[in-house]
Amino acid sequence: MNFEELNLHPTLQAGITACGYQTPTPIQEQAIPTALLGRDLMGLAQTGTGKTAAFVLPLLHQLLALPRGKVQALVVAPTRELAEQIHIEIGKLGKNTGLRSVSVYGGVSKQGQLKAFRAGVEIVVACPGRLLDHLGERAVNLSQVKHLVLDEADHMFDMGFLPTIRKILQHLPKQRQTLLFSATMPAEIRRLAGEILTDPATVQVARQAPTATVAHVLYQVEQPGKAALLRDLMQQAEISSALIFTRTKHKARSLATQLSKAGHSATSLQGNLSQSQRTRAMSGFKEGRFKIMVATDIAARGIDISAISHVINYDMPDSVEAYIHRTGRTGRAASSGTAFTLAGREDGPMISRIEKSLGQPMLRKPSAG
Repeated sequence: MNFEELNLHPTLQAGITACGYQTPTPIQEQAIPTALLGRDLMGLAQTGTGKTAAFVLPLLHQLLALPRGKVQALVVAPTRELAEQIHIEIGKLGKNTGLRSVSVYGGVSKQGQLKAFRAGVEIVVACPGRLLDHLGERAVNLSQVKHLVLDEADHMFDMGFLPTIRKILQHLPKQRQTLLFSATMPAEIRRLAGEILTDPATVQVARQAPTATVAHVLYQVEQPGKAALLRDLMQQAEISSALIFTRTKHKARSLATQLSKAGHSATSLQGNLSQSQRTRAMSGFKEGRFKIMVATDIAARGIDISAISHVINYDMPDSVEAYIHRTGRTGRAASSGTAFTLAGREDGPMISRIEKSLGQPMLRKPSAG
């Protein structure tokens, strides 16, 4: 199948070409025709599957037939980075449509967002907290929304946003199309889907294990030896860019500082940064000014960079799903990647569960010393 066969509006084809899309990914091939019919949709798909275009393209197609100057579509995302990424994708795919979007999140002044609301936008891409603030101040009107997208719903639950989302839903018309995307489907998300979706179609392309393009390597090392081992790895391994995961904000910041002092171009992405600092860190990593980014799981939501050569689990993830999500940041776009995991004795049970998911043991390598 090619994009022409999806019968999208002709003005979208230039945007598709500009984004370098040639053939639809499995999630796009399944979700776009269903969404174009106006049906509610529950999509099980992880970051890196082409999920954003799977809802942005039918959204733009349908909005082209609606009046301008009123908010007709709302996309809710858990993090500032993901909201901004979706907003940028809308701009690229919809560059010839005349449709306008605004990204709405905290950590920055409200003035630019208020100005966009007053000028008239058709699409709002928002994080729940700041959007609820605007609704409380009656700065934005969602009474004309025809299309709602909830992206990465499981992570919104992890971050405690479900009560806020339920409050936002009270400001939307009952008659609308709703698309819900989630990498996993815990009971709370199933319950939410049952509440807000009407006779939904289900599309599932979630990867149950990391792709075959990722090599999985295990270094058995206790916590006190991890920093020294990491410095050795950064000297020895063929690393063009590395995303390192830690469990806490403090450790992400501290580790990035240590690596910088050791002569590496490193930055961190964690919750204590201002929005301008987060933007600088993200753009610096994406453009190659930083070779290393140290991040927490929640802060890393929305990082969509195809050229990451290595993912390093400095701290073990707390679930198999989190391991799959982390390591899926490398080996993308048909290129190969490597995932290093630094694990101590107490991590044995989680390693066993991950290896069961992989269907094979990780490659064991001794840590120096």
